[in-house]
Amino acid sequence: MGRPLSKAKPMTAGEARPGSFGASPPLRGTARVPGDKSISHRALMLAAIARGRSRVAGLSEGEDVRATAAALRAMGVRIDRDGDEWTVDGVGTGCLLQPQGALDMGNSGTSARLLMGLVASHPVTATFTGDASLSRRPMARVTEPLRRLGAEIMASPGGRLPLTVRGARPAVPLTHRMNVASAQVKSAILLAGLNTPGITRVIEPVATRDHSERMLRAFGADLTVEGEEIRLRGEAELTPQRVAVPADPSAAAFPLVAALVVPGSEVRVEGVGLNPGRSGLFRILQEMGADIGMENAREEGGEPVADLVARHSPLRAVEVPPELAPSMIDEFPILFVAAAFAEGTTRTRGLEELRVKESDRLAAMAEGLRAIGVAVEEQPDGLALTGSGGAPIAGGARIDPRLDHRIAMGFAVAGLGVRQPLTVADMRPSDTSFPGFEAMLAGLSR
Repeated sequence: MGRPLSKAKPMTAGEARPGSFGASPPLRGTARVPGDKSISHRALMLAAIARGRSRVAGLSEGEDVRATAAALRAMGVRIDRDGDEWTVDGVGTGCLLQPQGALDMGNSGTSARLLMGLVASHPVTATFTGDASLSRRPMARVTEPLRRLGAEIMASPGGRLPLTVRGARPAVPLTHRMNVASAQVKSAILLAGLNTPGITRVIEPVATRDHSERMLRAFGADLTVEGEEIRLRGEAELTPQRVAVPADPSAAAFPLVAALVVPGSEVRVEGVGLNPGRSGLFRILQEMGADIGMENAREEGGEPVADLVARHSPLRAVEVPPELAPSMIDEFPILFVAAAFAEGTTRTRGLEELRVKESDRLAAMAEGLRAIGVAVEEQPDGLALTGSGGAPIAGGARIDPRLDHRIAMGFAVAGLGVRQPLTVADMRPSDTSFPGFEAMLAGLSR
C-alpha cells in the first residue's frame, strides 16, 4: 500500500501565497479537475462503516477531503492509496472507535456537519475543531436535530466550533422537517439514522442535491423517497463498493467560465458530474448565451456524467430564479465573475446562505468586484452586477480572498480579462478543493 490520505498542513499567519493574474491569451486544451468533493466525503464515510474493503477511484485529494479521511482514521478506519485508487477498510455500522484527540476539520463545513451526524448515533465522544473561518460558521441547524435523536452536544458560544458530540446509546428515530434547504443537514440526519433503530424520516419541501441518497442505496441501505419524504431504515448493514467519483462540477466551473470570458478560448473538462441538484450553474450560463457543449453523456457510480466543452461566448445578463439557488449555491462566486463580463445587469436573490459560507461570499465578491471596476449593488440576499459587455475590466486591485477557496479562484479567473493585472493576496485557500489550480490555469494559456 502507498501513503495514507493524510491531513494537509494547515494555513498559518505569515505564509500567504499571493498570485498575480492578468490579460490572458486564448485558453486551449483539457483541464484536469479534482474529483467531486461532495461525493468524495460521502464515499469515505459510507465505506468507513461498511464491513470490508471498498475501493474509490477519482477521490478528491483537496484539504477538505483530507480532513474527513484523517477523522475517520482517528476512529479506526484504514484508508490507503493503491495505485490510482484508494482503499477503505470499513469497520461496520456502529463500530467506529473512540478518537484519542480532537478531530480537526480545517476549513471544511461538509466534513464537520456530516461527521457530526455519523458519530451522533455511535458510542463515542468526539470533539470537532476547525480553522478561524470554520469556527465562525453556524452549526445549530445540524446540532438541533442531532440533540433530538439523543446525542449530547456541547458547543462554543453561538453554537459554533469547537464543539463536542457524545453519541446517543441508542439513538431515537427522528422525523425532521427541513426549514432551510441544506444537503448537509439532510445528510447528517441520514448518516445518524444508519445506526439508529427504526425509521428515520427527513421531510424536504425544497429538494437539494441527492448525493447521499444515491450513495446510501449503492452501499445497500434501505432508503426510499416518496414525494417530499425520505425514509431510512436504521441498523443498516452496508456492503463494500467500488466507487467512481466524477469530476467536481464546482471545480470544473472555473476553467469553463475562464474559457467563456477569454476571447478565442476552447476548454474541455472530462467526466463532470451533472447531478440535477448540482447543475444549475451550467443551465444559467447557457441562458446567458454560453457555448457549453455536453458530450458523451453517461452514468457512473449512479451519477449522471458528461464531458463539457466551453468556447468563448458573448454573454448577456439574466435574473437568476431564487428556487434555482440550492442547485448552484457553491457556484455563485464564479457566476458573479461571468456576469461581470456580460451585457446588462444580472440580478440574484435568495442567497442568504452565502453569508455563512467560508466567508460572507456576497460581501467578499461585491467588495472585490467593485475594486476591479465592476458596478455592483449589494442586497441582503443577493447582488446586482452590471457587466462590461465583453470588454476588459479595469483590474489593478489587490483582493483579499478571506480564507475562502472559491473567492480566491473566482478572482483568479476574473484577472484573465482585466486591463491591469490584479493580485489575489493569498491563493493557498484554493488547495482546500483544487490543488494545482494555478498550474492548471497556466497550462491552458500555453
